[in-house]
Amino acid sequence: MFARLLQWFLPRPPAPAVPPSAEAQALALIAAIDRGGIPLNVARVNHIARELGLEVSAKAPVEDTIARIRAACKRMAPPGN
Repeated sequence: MFARLLQWFLPRPPAPAVPPSAEAQALALIAAIDRGGIPLNVARVNHIARELGLEVSAKAPVEDTIARIRAACKRMAPPGN
């Protein structure tokens, strides 16, 4: 009974965070690269590209994959942007 009573007064754990969508991850990646960042994790770049529906070879240069992600982001943008 004491444990049930404590449940009323103790804070509840936070809701689990929703992972960002593939589109949001792609936009964040492109924004980071545009700010001068260098993607060090090629597997992460390839994963984002695959989540966007792009076919990516494990042997493809990361620069080509980033260019394809950038093109996919432009296609996703609403007209006029």
